[in-house]
Amino acid sequence: MGIQVEDIVYQSPDGAPLLARLYRPEGPGPFPAVLEVHGGAWTGGDRLNNVAIAESLAADGIVVLSIDFRMPPVGRYPVSCQDVNLGIRWLKAHATEFGSRPEWVGGLGTSSGGHLLLLSALRPTDPRYTVLPLAGSDVDASLAFAIACWPVADPLKRYNTVKAVGNTRLAAAHDAFWPSVAEMTDANPTLILIRGEAGVLPPALVIQGTQDNNLTPDMTGAFAMAYAAAGGKVTFESFPGQPHAFIPSSPAAPDSVRALEIIKGFIHRVAGSI
Repeated sequence: MGIQVEDIVYQSPDGAPLLARLYRPEGPGPFPAVLEVHGGAWTGGDRLNNVAIAESLAADGIVVLSIDFRMPPVGRYPVSCQDVNLGIRWLKAHATEFGSRPEWVGGLGTSSGGHLLLLSALRPTDPRYTVLPLAGSDVDASLAFAIACWPVADPLKRYNTVKAVGNTRLAAAHDAFWPSVAEMTDANPTLILIRGEAGVLPPALVIQGTQDNNLTPDMTGAFAMAYAAAGGKVTFESFPGQPHAFIPSSPAAPDSVRALEIIKGFIHRVAGSI
């Protein structure tokens, strides 16, 4: 399927435009839609991090909106969460223009973007995240589904681990983004589930490689177990031998192709059931 690609200003906090790249399948639709949140240890990267994922989804009949969002030093937590929340609402408000439907809008995040996406999925109406207005619309940021690829699902555990092993790069990224350990504990998708604080539990898909040296070996599996224990429907897909960010790193590799097929099948299946 052919696709159209364009950059759009989706918000301008303090007068500074933030861009999103829209990948729109050609044809009348209706198509499912995905708000895509990039990784980069909360401090780097942009809307072009996951072009390979976005193009593959769009070519399969899925609208993708990949957003830039504010990061340190411009803004620490919860500023990025506010941008993601607005991005979801913006996509839902404009879904019909892009050949989709508001109720078919889900989200996909990778690494630290997976953390932000999961946090948004669990807390779509949290007043700390909904502060940015969206003129002319009253849609909320609830998601039809959530896809987390190698997510930092427990930032507190990751912080303690990288400090213990002397990974100064990731420890410094945590310190730059998080005001305190208390916020790392509160805005923690796994602990939110364990504490029984999740507002909603959309159908979820978790993608994880077994040779991921950016996360603890049990992190994403523990999140999936907590999600199921809280009553959510979750699919956990493990890829033996694959490292962190294996899909965008090697999009033509067999495991990456298989992972993308799983993601696309999940999106179409969930949208078809709504």
